[in-house]
Amino acid sequence: MTVTGLLETVAVQTRLEVDVVKAVRAPVAPSFPRSVLERSVSLPELAARLPAGTCWIAIRLTSDRELRRLNRDYAGIDSVTDVLSFAGSDDHLGDLAISWPMTVRQANEYGHTALTELGLLSVHGLLHLLGWDHRSAAEYRETSRLTLAALKLSRLVPAAGRL
Repeated sequence: MTVTGLLETVAVQTRLEVDVVKAVRAPVAPSFPRSVLERSVSLPELAARLPAGTCWIAIRLTSDRELRRLNRDYAGIDSVTDVLSFAGSDDHLGDLAISWPMTVRQANEYGHTALTELGLLSVHGLLHLLGWDHRSAAEYRETSRLTLAALKLSRLVPAAGRL
């Protein structure tokens, strides 16, 4: 079987469903992060880590206050962050919590749109749920490479210096 044939087989056997909850006012359609992640899992590296059949994740767009509380309660870090991932089990890959205010601030800081930043944070969280991390320089390079490749599938290009 060719690599292309393998990719087609994996894509047919695996389906990602994404539930999006907006706990804060955010001018973004739930279909946006959903479509970014659905395209992302067509990358062979990501597809290979998904369970066969249908799997799902939930994304919660929320406030800095809630992200700070979650970060404190689950990671022991009393500060706001941009995205947190919570592993699931079986066909539930897990949950992502994303601070919408932090998304907007980081987009402004780096000079790209809030949608680009939201796509980046969504992909970043998905990578964590699939087992990637960025503790070492080599892991950071690989995570960045996969993030950029996944974003490219949705025609999203983060500003230079973001990754």
